[in-house]
Amino acid sequence: MTTTTFFPGYAVTGKRYEATAIRRASHRKVLLLWLIPVIVVGGVLAAISAKVTPAPVRYVCPPDCGRPPTGTPVAINPRFAAPDGSFSVSYPASNSAYRITTEGDGVIAEFTGGDGGTMRLFSEPAGGRDARQVAADLVRAHVPDPRVAYEIPNAMVGYQPGYGEAIDYYPQGATNSYARMRVIVMAAVKNDLALVASVVGPYRQFGPDFGPGKPSGANVQLALDMGKYVNSFAWRGDPPR
Repeated sequence: MTTTTFFPGYAVTGKRYEATAIRRASHRKVLLLWLIPVIVVGGVLAAISAKVTPAPVRYVCPPDCGRPPTGTPVAINPRFAAPDGSFSVSYPASNSAYRITTEGDGVIAEFTGGDGGTMRLFSEPAGGRDARQVAADLVRAHVPDPRVAYEIPNAMVGYQPGYGEAIDYYPQGATNSYARMRVIVMAAVKNDLALVASVVGPYRQFGPDFGPGKPSGANVQLALDMGKYVNSFAWRGDPPR
């Protein structure tokens, strides 16, 4: 006796049948469905960030050269303040190879090491003069037979655009020989008050074996220490330096 096994299913008449194709989304469509929300959300976040972030401050230097970094600077050197409060300036400590003399108009620092020399950090009434005129008058009054070596480009004193120049002169020594001396003077005027930084010392050419290590035409040893005091000048009302 033959046993027939039946399987569950549907009985259909014997002819050709076709199943309806399954609809599938294209890869391009799926990608767009993901990208559109990401782009929208990114645009919203970018707009919010642009609105809440302050615009960067843009300076055109000179004349507007911004301000020193915010925060109270660390005071390493002593600071001279004029008796009338019109200006102040940092100067070398007296035990750091300098002999210091303070006067009513500023500081005289005599360098006792190396090549020697003198640095002055002082003020004088501008009287309507600009920085160039102030420097020229000082050189005429204190430097015999001056010879201008070059003007200092973009000179600044106390973060204030000013004027500067390097000058040579040749004083006669006790043995009738002439020594070449280099003077650097820088001045700026604000509130009709001129603030001046100057150094004088023996000329020595800067090069690979002496000087700051990079090209410089200062050619006087004191110029290596002058920079940090020049921009420590502050007129009345200026932020701390």
